Amino acid sequence: MANKKLNRTSEHRKALLKNMLVSLIKYEQIKTTLPKAKFLKPQADKIITLGKKDNLQSTKILVSKLQDIKSANKVKKELSKRYEKRNGGYTRIIKAGFRYGDNAPMAIIEFVDRNLEAKRVDKKKKETSKEIDKKEDKKVASA
Repeated sequence: MANKKLNRTSEHRKALLKNMLVSLIKYEQIKTTLPKAKFLKPQADKIITLGKKDNLQSTKILVSKLQDIKSANKVKKELSKRYEKRNGGYTRIIKAGFRYGDNAPMAIIEFVDRNLEAKRVDKKKKETSKEIDKKEDKKVASA
């Protein structure tokens, strides 16, 4: 996107974009500042469009842009299938108020028709009381 510098050097801006793209693909919804979300939206839409093309060249470009094979596979296998009938407009930006510290405008950027379970990818499941009891028994036995 032309003229969007986000007050960063070009290398920092590229790294920021790449990290935000990978996070958006992984969790399918992220909360960020409004200018960053507006900067990310066209890039994310281009990535999905690239994933819809089923050839080696587009796959290589996808991996080079994301620098993450898991994310590239998710775009190729899951997201491109989900949006095969849609011609663009894969993401939406929802304004989310202002940040407490500096009053920066916040926004949520997410995929349209997103998978609600994707937000819980990294979160550990809560332990049941039986598992907690087993851990306590092991601690007592070793002491």
